Amino acid sequence: MNSWSTLSQPVPHSLGLDRPARRLPPMACDCHMHIFDPRFKPSPHWTRQPPLAPVAAYRRLQERLGTTRAIVVTPSTYGTDNRCTLDALAQLGPDARGVAVVDPYVSEAELDELASRGIRGLRLNFVTPQSWGVTTPDLLITLASKASRLGWHIQLLLHPDQLVELAPVLEKLPAPLVVDHLGRIDPTEGSSAQAFRLLMPLLEAGSTWIKLSGAYMRSSVGGPSYADTVPLGQALVRAAPHRILWGSDWPHTTEAAGTVNDAALVDLLQAWCGDDASLMDRILVDNPAKLYGFAT
Repeated sequence: MNSWSTLSQPVPHSLGLDRPARRLPPMACDCHMHIFDPRFKPSPHWTRQPPLAPVAAYRRLQERLGTTRAIVVTPSTYGTDNRCTLDALAQLGPDARGVAVVDPYVSEAELDELASRGIRGLRLNFVTPQSWGVTTPDLLITLASKASRLGWHIQLLLHPDQLVELAPVLEKLPAPLVVDHLGRIDPTEGSSAQAFRLLMPLLEAGSTWIKLSGAYMRSSVGGPSYADTVPLGQALVRAAPHRILWGSDWPHTTEAAGTVNDAALVDLLQAWCGDDASLMDRILVDNPAKLYGFAT
């Protein structure tokens, strides 16, 4: 095997020593990952012990996968404290952007400061209680209005039934929308799922994006293939190739430690793209450059 095929040492929170089957193009972007650094304390609402996943460990994942750019997403662990994300952006430099978590009372000055340090979007979690409690449609509307002033997007983590319930609100958001983790759609339902059908007009309207990430969250087959997600991923790619993003979701906090092979997740993207290298490059390079403001 050549040097591209295997690693000599494992990457933290990443199973295996193999590399992706295909070398990734220059400027490939991992559009969804988290940094956890013990220098920053979890929010009082958070009860689980966060993993040790600093920037130095993530750089090793980049070396394994061949990615260059990264989008650091503030996890619910830190509530509305974005210092860990901002510190990560400073370490990663111009090849990184961030997505922050803020409360509805955040000021324009605070948002301007976040923008100056690389933040390009705001994330809202409808799945688990946050530092402010339950996320509501009113909070979504308020933060979307604040994001629109800066040309930012709103990134949502939500269940498929919540997506269906919120569809009338999502259609009228003043800011672009990014949906996390394949919309958490059940792969057994695939393109027949109501949430999938409601996503289609949002994607066609041109201001909604979806992240192909977190395949393990709903897969019943499991890794390394997550083969039951292939039809769903391919349907999303066919529907909106210009508004598809990919993310590793490292360090995979929803899964048991040491169970996710990140090289296999890149290979899964290749399967979702039907082995179309140019399409895969668009998802990894061109689409992130457009949404997050990287140079092309």
